[in-house]
Amino acid sequence: MSFTLAIVGRPNVGKSTLFNRLVGKRLALVDDQPGVTRDLREGEARLADLKFTVIDTAGLEDATDDSLPGRMRRLTERAVDMADVCLFMIDARQGVNPVDEIFAEILRKRAKHILLAANKGEGSAADAGVLEAWNLGLGEPIRLSAEHGEGLNDLYTALVPIADELALTAQDDSPDTDVTLDEEGEAAPDHAPTRARPLQIAVVGRPNAGKSTLINQILGEDRLLTGPEAGITRDAISLQIDWNGTPCRIFDTAGMRKKARVQEKLEKLSVSDGLRAVKFAEVVVVLLDAAIPFEQQDLRIADLAEREGRAVVVAVNKWDLEGEKQAKLRELKEEFTRLLPQLRGAPLVTVSAKTGKGLDRLHEAILRAHEVWNRRIATAQLNRWLEGMISAHPPPAPQGKRIKLRYMTQVKTRPPGFVVMCSHPDKMPESYARYLVNGLRDDFDMPGTPIRMTLRGQGDKNPYKGRKKSTPSRLRKHLGKGRADG
Repeated sequence: MSFTLAIVGRPNVGKSTLFNRLVGKRLALVDDQPGVTRDLREGEARLADLKFTVIDTAGLEDATDDSLPGRMRRLTERAVDMADVCLFMIDARQGVNPVDEIFAEILRKRAKHILLAANKGEGSAADAGVLEAWNLGLGEPIRLSAEHGEGLNDLYTALVPIADELALTAQDDSPDTDVTLDEEGEAAPDHAPTRARPLQIAVVGRPNAGKSTLINQILGEDRLLTGPEAGITRDAISLQIDWNGTPCRIFDTAGMRKKARVQEKLEKLSVSDGLRAVKFAEVVVVLLDAAIPFEQQDLRIADLAEREGRAVVVAVNKWDLEGEKQAKLRELKEEFTRLLPQLRGAPLVTVSAKTGKGLDRLHEAILRAHEVWNRRIATAQLNRWLEGMISAHPPPAPQGKRIKLRYMTQVKTRPPGFVVMCSHPDKMPESYARYLVNGLRDDFDMPGTPIRMTLRGQGDKNPYKGRKKSTPSRLRKHLGKGRADG
């Protein structure tokens, strides 16, 4: 289980020094002068057997205006909101000052898990500061020396139970995917949404497509911050609701821009958080702006959801502003079929997040996509269908070797996965596999859902293959014995 740890504290308490030690590289600038770090810096950290993402933040200062310190503080507070664990660091040699007390109070309200570290704790000069740290009310302080690597065992001990708790939470929240079918061809668990296991939906798209507005409309209240500015949502926010009688957990995600344009470190973290939301979803709603649909980033997002094996619904927002609706809808459907052939037939729904029009159709499309994602086809049906497909269009014969398709069965659901037993699976052209996948979509009514097909060899049926050939001497000996018996 990977989690995110944000290191926060006043300027010059040693945050960047600890960051460098955890990632094993000198990624962050370190100096005796306070305020060197101004932006967020992310790295892959390792502490014994724990692997996690660590964020180095700007020093917390008592400023709330639009000055540089004020903007740095807001950036750090956002990192606290996004992190799974917050490590609040003080300078043990200077002791606790009033600013530490202010920030301890802020962290108590905002952070999910807080650890207190008294850095620069080597030597007796730090004893008084370590004792003072108890007054912050954040539990036992971890005595550290980031510069000399002391106290990391204590940090590890404090992190392990939190990591285990986060792993259990992630396991509870993550959907069942690639569900293996039993020998009778039935999926063991029942996947109908319940309050204990709600239908998990991620709403993804470019910035300012209207994701938060859409979710507010579904909720019937303004729970999420919205506005004309692009990029208001920073982290993936999960909300559990009952939508028209269906228990759902909806993830609102940060807008995903082209990688080259994602310069701000916080936005990089936000996008990675959105990608995690896709992995935690069963159905992914790709929200487009009717004015500029199917830009390159929209296609990448939809393709990501398909590669992750999630059911996909495409929703076109701001439809209330569209004039020529019928002509525009025809154009959208043609573009969708041409640009996303891997999702051929996926639902395309027009909505208005502002007015709420089209939300019932969106709800129906999500339930339909979820049902298809769980679709199970009997083996007998599949093999009758396979015979018909082969009769209509036989497989090719590369290098004169005819590929024989012998048997087909479904081995998984969520998404549907099939195995075809055949000869020479390595020589099967991709175009014929696509022919079979498209046939499955059309004939078994599985539009849009990702379909996984594996070609597997059955081996040669010749019973004499692998036996030693009779040598001429053995043959002569055998014939000679026959004459003698005669």
